[in-house]
Amino acid sequence: MASTRLSTIQEKGQVTIPADLRKKMGLKKGDQVAFTETDEGILISSREMVAMKALEKLGAMLKEKGITLEELMESGQEIRGDLVKEMYGLDPTE
Repeated sequence: MASTRLSTIQEKGQVTIPADLRKKMGLKKGDQVAFTETDEGILISSREMVAMKALEKLGAMLKEKGITLEELMESGQEIRGDLVKEMYGLDPTE
């Protein structure tokens, strides 16, 4: 169940995430978080959560177009190989 905590905005816009929430979410000093504006306010998410949601969206789009993850990865390898040839004159298959 969602809980509500209050925190004070400091001089430079800094806000302290309560210790119990940081521990529960596995956040520690130096971790990056994302801020998303919603109709209800600002959602703070871990970088990993943002990446997972992006991957889920990508997966749904691929499925909708009938493309498998393996096909996407193979096309990426081909594109990278072409770039290596073009930019550096190297053949990545050798």
